[in-house]
Amino acid sequence: MMASGQHGTLYIGVTSELLSRVAQHREGLIDGFTKRYGVKRLVWFETHDSIVTAIQREKSLKKYKREWKVNLIELANPKWNDLFPQFFIEDGPLAHLQPNTPAM
Repeated sequence: MMASGQHGTLYIGVTSELLSRVAQHREGLIDGFTKRYGVKRLVWFETHDSIVTAIQREKSLKKYKREWKVNLIELANPKWNDLFPQFFIEDGPLAHLQPNTPAM
């Protein structure tokens, strides 16, 4: 899930290349919703064993009430920090993840 800021506009998507996809959104390279609403902050994600289960989860999350999505974010990321930079910190909490793992 990406957000424009804390409690801001939310975007839910699925990709097999999380880091490159988030970078595209951050740089405004993709016309559409995220560019129009300034959604550039990666605030929550999860990985899946297959793209099929990732897509199923994406569709399910999109049906959630906003309150449920906010709760999901705040359980793991209460300050709505941008998680993207943490992938590049050698000993950071996300360094163990494979960048090309299907994720949301």
